[in-house]
Amino acid sequence: MSPRATSVYRCQECGFASPKPGTCPDCLRGAGAYVQLVEERSEAPARGRRPGAVSPGRPQSLKDVVLEAGDRLPTGIGELDRVLGGGVVRGSLVLLGGEPGCGKSTLLLQAARALAKARPPVLYVCAEESAAQVKMRADRLGIAGDGLLLWAETDLGSVQAGLDDVKPQALIVDSIQTVFLPDLESAPGSVAQVRECAARLMTQAKGRGLATFLVGHVTKDGAIAGPRVLEHLVDTVLYFEGEQHHAYRVLRAVKNRFGSTNEIGVFEMAERGLVEVANPSGFFLSERPIDAPGSVVVASLEGTRPMLLELQALVSRASFGTPRRTVLGADYNRVCLLLAVLEKRAQLPIGNQDVFVNVAGGGRVVEPAADLAIVLASASSYMERPLPADVVVLGEVGLTGEVRAVAGLEVRLRAAAQLGFRSAVVPQSGAAEMRSVPLSVRGVATVSEALEALLP
Repeated sequence: MSPRATSVYRCQECGFASPKPGTCPDCLRGAGAYVQLVEERSEAPARGRRPGAVSPGRPQSLKDVVLEAGDRLPTGIGELDRVLGGGVVRGSLVLLGGEPGCGKSTLLLQAARALAKARPPVLYVCAEESAAQVKMRADRLGIAGDGLLLWAETDLGSVQAGLDDVKPQALIVDSIQTVFLPDLESAPGSVAQVRECAARLMTQAKGRGLATFLVGHVTKDGAIAGPRVLEHLVDTVLYFEGEQHHAYRVLRAVKNRFGSTNEIGVFEMAERGLVEVANPSGFFLSERPIDAPGSVVVASLEGTRPMLLELQALVSRASFGTPRRTVLGADYNRVCLLLAVLEKRAQLPIGNQDVFVNVAGGGRVVEPAADLAIVLASASSYMERPLPADVVVLGEVGLTGEVRAVAGLEVRLRAAAQLGFRSAVVPQSGAAEMRSVPLSVRGVATVSEALEALLP
């Protein structure tokens, strides 16, 4: 007796599933219209093991599990290896997400070159482009391609069947939204196809010890399932961020079973591909104006890497109505909180002022260590008085106006000293321990003391 076909109605926006047709109870489109659920039909799986499943083994003691030497494969890109935790782990499934056109394919093609030299062959499944198109990109990047195999295929079943002949050491699928399984009736890119294809690739990666990279496009269109539906399934989730009008790109790990999620990698999009930025602080501060009111430098800590960023604030009298608060690169609610503290505790009447806060260069800083810098930049712009150009500011600000300690203070200050900064304003609780730092360190306990120190 053949298995019965089952139907499920799924929302293409959030993945909500229902056994009956209708609309999604959570998602809304323009003019208050609900999102219609889409029918997905699939054959019930036959009894037994799942196709491509890892062969069952016997339980073993933790002390008997042996880690093979060289379990991590270096990608040849230092910034990528930093984010991965020292290289890609054998048998791991890595999801690289980002907006279309941000450079995901370029990054993985450059990584495939180094992997192919160290452990050939590497199989690159270009499901979105033809092999000729990928070859054009490889020629532009100067990639010879020894040990790198291209396969323009969208049928995941055919790819799995061909792995026995190719026997790759690493697999790249670009992208997960365009490969499909013919057994499923839903269209490629739907939630059902993306989940099932990723599950097959995960089972295959674990069973073969095959390092696998998946490319996933982040899009607001509900017709294509985004990487969010796969975050629970994969081992590592990387997001490639960058503005279209800026040359820099930031690679962040939001999930990593084999390393830290606090590390970032910084790249610059150049004519011959992505170039690693060894000194991101100098990159972000290269065009900083001198003696400009509302500009201050803060030392942000991304994992173990200190980064110096320029915070800018513009305070001007509101022309009419409710004053505006516009924030780019920082937390909007936190900026509003800090402006209230500045007005209440430092007696600066900015309640009727428009305030615009920006992290120059398209950077982003959301940690509390930037609180004092936001407060001082806003006060500097309101008073039309510039802050010293060689000072770096650090400190968390509380609702009572106190300046609290921050983590990694010494690492941040040493990075500032290497870039030529000569003084720093930090929380008073940590200033006494910074005697060995080659900077003139001044500790402040309140916001009023910080204003008196820099804007007397």
